[in-house]
Amino acid sequence: MLPKRSEFPEDFLFGVATSSYQIEGHAKGGAGPTHWDSFAATPGNVVRAENGDLACDHYTRWAEDLDLIANAGFDIYRFSTSWARVMPEGRGAVNAEGLDFYDRLVDGMLERGIKPALTLYHWELPAALADLGGWRNRDIAGWFGDFTQVIADRLGDRIWSAAPINEPWCVGWLSHFLGHHAPGLRDIRATAHAMHHVLLAHGTATQVMRASGMTNLGAVCNFEYPLPADDSPETAAATRLYDAYYNRFFAEGLFLGRYPDEVMEGFAPHMPKGWQDDFSTIQAPLDWFGLNYYTCKRIAPDGSAWPSHTEVAGPLPKTEMGWEIYPEGLSSFLTRIARDYTGDLPLFVTENGMASADTVIGGKVTDAARIAYYSAHLAEVQKVIAEGVPVKGYIGWSLLDNYEWALGYEKRFGLVHVDFDTLQRTPKASYLEWKDALGDRG
Repeated sequence: MLPKRSEFPEDFLFGVATSSYQIEGHAKGGAGPTHWDSFAATPGNVVRAENGDLACDHYTRWAEDLDLIANAGFDIYRFSTSWARVMPEGRGAVNAEGLDFYDRLVDGMLERGIKPALTLYHWELPAALADLGGWRNRDIAGWFGDFTQVIADRLGDRIWSAAPINEPWCVGWLSHFLGHHAPGLRDIRATAHAMHHVLLAHGTATQVMRASGMTNLGAVCNFEYPLPADDSPETAAATRLYDAYYNRFFAEGLFLGRYPDEVMEGFAPHMPKGWQDDFSTIQAPLDWFGLNYYTCKRIAPDGSAWPSHTEVAGPLPKTEMGWEIYPEGLSSFLTRIARDYTGDLPLFVTENGMASADTVIGGKVTDAARIAYYSAHLAEVQKVIAEGVPVKGYIGWSLLDNYEWALGYEKRFGLVHVDFDTLQRTPKASYLEWKDALGDRG
């Protein structure tokens, strides 16, 4: 059972999240090609070579989906805009049909009393910009600033909150060092450039939005709790390095104007020229900070090239993603981020949730494990609020089962089941549990 709304502070907000490419149906509405389309079309990258052409067809079913959010009692809808839908080449001409779609979407939220929480970029880089080096190219900060201006001019007066880029670690490390996401590189120089340019683009976009009169601007980073696989000094050092490039790199860049020494041991020869001079832009003031959290990882040294470690399996119960369920990691990060970086700045849990093997039986989906997952993590949020950590909201991932990137349509995170053949939406038991816990938004 989930804790009730009344068990949280009166001004605490609850929401649910999605992202554009994962739900909209990118083949509709004049959207341009993205590096995800080419990544998915390359054999071996994505399960069954599935892509976001249709996804959940949110592009035409958005009103039904907003009704689901409103009927559950959520205060916030965290959504993202697709750069390639708005600017098919990434620069220059604007696709009026794409911009009109987001206009209708935001108005639809406001009509239903839902606060629009905008993420400008959730990984679907226009292919034309990928051809120019994408996040490896310093010019992307300016290109992203221009895209931000288009969005700010059209939507800025109605947006409740905005963050430039979802999960910089995934944009940088996962996609350029590990190669698991588009553009699928395994290149340390590309990674060093991308991770820095993501933050430069973040700061540039924040300045553009602020100059356009937008308020309530933040950043969203993802965190994984690192646990040493054993008690050896070598394992402790490996775990510190994992923590440095996963959890500290972006937070230190945003709030301290530096990068961790452990990461620079590997990155220093590969950083873009003049990177040290960019922190005045990167550190553009923020109004809130968002944490995405799902799991912990067990780290062990393996004697390979830098970063010289690997992940090993742990003993805790796991989600359908194979991720251990470790709610204590969430409270630890909320406490640590406030203590070390953000101080009194409002914090939001901007993503948290789990994948499970959900099936519709008799018109119902029983997902008790997901309810337990949410309940355990919400309890950790309540704990740190009681300790004085300024957590102001919690946003679950995700509203809908959707395109789970390199895993195609195989992993289901949604509160609402989607039949990917018929596109039928079926609220799961977890959705009904949220509806009961939240009650009327008042």
